[in-house]
Amino acid sequence: MGGAKTSTQDARVMRGFIRTVDAINRRLGRLVMYGIFVLMGILLWSAISKAFFLPSLWTLELAQFAMVSYYILGGPYSIQLGSNVRMDLLYGELSARRKAWTDLFTVLFLIFYLCVLIYGAVGSTAYSLGYWGTAPFSFFGGLITGTEAVGRLETSPSVWSPWMWPIKAIMVLGFTLMLLQCLSELCKDVLRIRGEAI
Repeated sequence: MGGAKTSTQDARVMRGFIRTVDAINRRLGRLVMYGIFVLMGILLWSAISKAFFLPSLWTLELAQFAMVSYYILGGPYSIQLGSNVRMDLLYGELSARRKAWTDLFTVLFLIFYLCVLIYGAVGSTAYSLGYWGTAPFSFFGGLITGTEAVGRLETSPSVWSPWMWPIKAIMVLGFTLMLLQCLSELCKDVLRIRGEAI
């Protein structure tokens, strides 16, 4: 009796987590989807300025930043929709329960990979804020408590020379949202394996 109650509570917690993460990533993904128009506008201005005026120095690099933001912040929504590339040779023939087991197994590898990416992105972001040490998470904790200070900001080696921390912070945010979406997918797989509604 107690085991069934615990299982029901676990399912309720998982469903709440799924709803919350999916809602955040759906809204952000739908908003970021229009970033393609921002990218097109930057590239259009680049072409116009090269043809009729002096070429703008900032357009190529800003287009790269826009593309990275579009790709990384749209990633969680893409995972949610299941529009990521999948080998369907054997997977398509599996039952729904076996698909859930396969997805559960493979999403664990993706979660590990995203944890590595987040660790690297946090270190790179700390470096871009002038931190030269080996404990980037402590550095950000120190920024919050006031025991650390921002150092010399990293800039791009280009002529335009923008600060690098904004795009690196976007990468940390995007990888974190992807990790949360993968955990949401993991919860969905667990519920499917149990035969429960999502």
